[in-house]
Amino acid sequence: MAIALIFLCSRTESLLGADRIVRLPGQPPVSFQQFSGYITVDEKQHRSLFYYFVEAETSPASKPLVLWLNGGPGCSSVGAGAFVEHGPFRPTTGNNLIRNEYSWNKEANMLYLESPAGVGFSYSANQTFYSYVNDEMTGHYVPQLARLIIRSKVNFNLKGIAIGNPLLEFNTDLNAQDHFYWSHGLISDSTYQLLTSVCNNSKLMREAITGTVSSACFGVYTLVQKELSESIDPYDVTGDICLSSNQSQLKIFNQQLLRSRLPYLSPQVLELDSVKQKQQVMGKVDVCLQEETTKYLNRKDVQMALHARLVGVTNWHFCSVVLEYDRSNEERPTIHVVRSLVKSGLAVLVYSGDQDSVIPFTGTRSLVSKIAKDLRLKTTVPYRAWLSGNQVGGWTQVYGDNLSFATIRGASHTAPSTQPKRSLLLFKAFLEKKPLPTA
Repeated sequence: MAIALIFLCSRTESLLGADRIVRLPGQPPVSFQQFSGYITVDEKQHRSLFYYFVEAETSPASKPLVLWLNGGPGCSSVGAGAFVEHGPFRPTTGNNLIRNEYSWNKEANMLYLESPAGVGFSYSANQTFYSYVNDEMTGHYVPQLARLIIRSKVNFNLKGIAIGNPLLEFNTDLNAQDHFYWSHGLISDSTYQLLTSVCNNSKLMREAITGTVSSACFGVYTLVQKELSESIDPYDVTGDICLSSNQSQLKIFNQQLLRSRLPYLSPQVLELDSVKQKQQVMGKVDVCLQEETTKYLNRKDVQMALHARLVGVTNWHFCSVVLEYDRSNEERPTIHVVRSLVKSGLAVLVYSGDQDSVIPFTGTRSLVSKIAKDLRLKTTVPYRAWLSGNQVGGWTQVYGDNLSFATIRGASHTAPSTQPKRSLLLFKAFLEKKPLPTA
């Protein structure tokens, strides 16, 4: 899950000169400035958050500021957001960086923040902080952050939020997986019947959180994982996976990722679903980009250029290996928080990559519709296709003046990594408060 908070403000001149990035290793020449470093959030506990700021390509003083936060839980906004999704550069197998022609800094000043401490290069000297952090996903903590900003007496000039593939309501979002698996041909009719009658995904997750996985749910989950195949990426069911020669490293990463999602399931179940890393070049999509980013950010010269340091860990990880989350918070819905933001007049965009089976667009669409119904918002833009070039970029619907839903056709859970052009067009339209194009 990912999130953007959009602010309108004058460009700050207070960024420390020491945080200015002269040049990243392997970086092509650029005209915009970059900064990175640490923001101390708790001096007593020596807790600091790492940021990476990318100035807009043109007219940065008049462009909005966008704060980007990745979810996961516990995944890096610098690694996932900046280097895999929509930052100005992407690592290559040759240890160089190439320009991303669809970088979001074409439209805004981008601030990537690794949060909470324990994610990416962010750290806490008091490592007891890493145990059972409460705020685990952007679908949860970002709407709450936006609400806190609105309620505060400080003028942040917050203009809107965009939430990508968010977990908004436990039962709706998780049970949408069942039909998504079946409708995309990933599971058999008989297994789908078991999911709908014996143990659906929300029941499985609830049992996993409490550490009481029943034999019935264990059996259904085992069958689902066998049919899904470990060669399918659940975050992009139509995409290829990275056939890396370093399978042992991938296996470690995949086990970490799965345990972050279902930490209480037995080792036997964990072995069934290695959730292979999705990133070999598939058309213009580098499906090994995640692995290349991990290698790049673990280079000492790169860390020096970024003014980054490793504290309490020996390597930089795409998703945190030290944080422990209170998974019971996933059951707390945040749909009412999003509803309050819409009611306050804040522009809210909820978007989905339509090839993501983890938080399928079908569940998200029904929840956005529920928000509109609760607020008695009229449909101002009926459900329709929107175009990117001469191709369908996705579908959209707008309610009232400030609630929008959109899908990005052919996109994964991290939409800009697989459909960069369409994602940039959606981002630009949201910033400019313009309807998505029909021609």
